[in-house]
Formats: sequence, structure tokens, C-alpha cells
Amino acid sequence: MPKRKGRPVLHAATVLTLLAGSAYFTFELRQDEQEKVPAVQSVTDKVDLENSGKVGGKQTWERLRAPARSVLRSEGGAVIATFTDGARTATLKGPSRTFTEPSNTKSRVVTEDWVRLMPETWRKGAEKEKWFKDWFKEFYGSEEDDVFAYAFQYIEGAPVKKDDEGIAYAGDASFGPLNPNGSEGNDLRDELSDFYDYLGIPYTFRDGVTQQPETQRARAVDCSGFQRLVWGYRARYPLRSSDTSGDGLPRSANGMARSDIGADIIPLKGVGASDRPSHIDVLQPGDLVFFKLDQRTKQRLDHVGMYMGHDTDGHMIFVSSREEVNGPTIGDKGGTSRLDGNGYYASTLRSAKRL
Repeated sequence: MPKRKGRPVLHAATVLTLLAGSAYFTFELRQDEQEKVPAVQSVTDKVDLENSGKVGGKQTWERLRAPARSVLRSEGGAVIATFTDGARTATLKGPSRTFTEPSNTKSRVVTEDWVRLMPETWRKGAEKEKWFKDWFKEFYGSEEDDVFAYAFQYIEGAPVKKDDEGIAYAGDASFGPLNPNGSEGNDLRDELSDFYDYLGIPYTFRDGVTQQPETQRARAVDCSGFQRLVWGYRARYPLRSSDTSGDGLPRSANGMARSDIGADIIPLKGVGASDRPSHIDVLQPGDLVFFKLDQRTKQRLDHVGMYMGHDTDGHMIFVSSREEVNGPTIGDKGGTSRLDGNGYYASTLRSAKRL
């Protein structure tokens, strides 16, 4: 794992507080934050763990192709979990949750999928290994924060959370500082804000490179910086110091898409309009999705998000940090967060990867 001296210890779970008169939960708040926080997550139902296969009943493993993966089913045939060859991402069934962002969209994502990182990369037959059995026993049915919960701790109005060293590791994030040349046809806000800028701490990567935060980028993450904050700093996926140095998740969207990490779910064919993938039903919650938005970047992919699943209207929704909303969002400003149809993001989708 990437390390720095004095690295803060993150809490494994976020305390949820029930709001009176509704089924919505939100994160434990300081007194002065109570009024401004959106209802970003609610737990609406419980999975019957006994009948789904954890206790009692016969579990069945099934091997599937395209991509190569192992699926665990309950005695009744329901999918309990999915594990993909070459990836550490696991999708487990758990309590149903609702993710909303009422300030920026009417979309509501209701899901029983909990996306977590396994300690090792999945391979055929790994279900027989001790590391997996121990991990699955700990996390199947767990309500400890997963990557979806992490992601929604940075949307508009999310409260500040600090670790034991006083470092604010969660809370409303912006995209980046205003671009002084934004009125000249350039982007309104600067990119290049990484997770250590958001945190305001120097960070030493596994290759020995130390990056220093920039004061003007405090509490800000661009699209790839947001994914590195969620997957790397929070979920502990290894991080590169750049696109090419070290191992782990690269710095940019283009570097992530073209790297050999994880499993390519929608292989990158090219960045032109004719390279839009025709079949996207292979996507699984938690997959990174990559876009070609800006023609100025030539052959580079220039945006990355994380697929969350279908909203209550049946649309395929993703979360990413964007200039238009000035931070992480599933919102509609500048283009709806849909991968289906022919909208802005749907038409510019080019590839997908499962970490």
C-alpha cells in the first residue's frame, strides 16, 4: 500500500444517524452542519442472509465468460456475489440503499450491491483459498462503508469528517480552483487536483516520490483525483505517483484506461465517435467508465467515473467529479449522468475497467 510518514488511520465505518420521520440516514454531523446536508443514503431493506446462503442452504459456484468470472448463488439461485478474474473488485449483495443528490438531480439509485476490494486479485478457484474465505466471512452482509458510501461522502453538502490526526478525509469536494484564463474559451476550472490536494497533506508513494499539496487546490479533486481518493486513499487500492511511475492506479483518466491493471470490461478500441461501444450491459456496479469529451486532448481519454447501476427510471448512472457542478456528482448539469441513450456522456463513453 502507498504510505507516508504519519499516515492517518481512517475509521472503518461511518456512523449513520436516523432522521426523525423518515427512513433516510445521513452521516453523523457536527451541530452546525445538520441543516445543510442532503439525504444521500438510506437503508431501506435487509437481505435475508440465512436464506441467501450465508447461514444454511447450499451455495453454488458458477463460472461465466465475457468477462471470465465466478458467481456465487444461493440455494434458490439468487446471485450472492460476483468476482472477476484479474480484478480485486467484488460485488456483494447486502442491505438495500438509496443514493440521491437532490440539489443536482432527480435520479435515485436504489441498490443492493455493495462494492468492495478484496485483499488479492481474483482467479479461478480462489473460493477455496483461506484468504478469500476469511474475507468473505467478514464482509458478506456487512454494512461497513464500501466504495459507494465513500464516493457519496464528497458530493455537495456532505459533512466534514476528520480522522484521529485532525485531517479532514471526507466532506463536500470541489473540482478545482477557478481558471484565470477561463473567459478565453478555456475550462472554467483548473484540473490537476489530486487526492493529496484535497487532504492538504504531502504524500509519499510506493516508488518513493513525494507529492506536495497546493494550497489553492485544498478540498478539490478532478475526475481522476476523485477516483484515486475513493479507491486509493479510502479503499486502499495501490496508487502510482504518475501515469507511468510505480504500480497501481495511474494519475489520469487516460492512464487508468490504458493501464494493465484490473480487467478490461469494455476494451478501448479508439477515441473517435465510431468507437462508441455498442454493448454496455456487461457493466457491473463499481466499474470505472472512461470518456472522450474534449477534442483538444486528441487521442487521450479525458474523463473517468464510477458506474453505480440503474436508477429508479431504469437509466445507467455513474458518479464522477465534474467542472460544471464543481465537484463529485451524479447530477444533470452539463449533461445527465446516463450511460444509456444518446446523451452527452452516453455518446462519449469509450471503455470500462474493473479494478
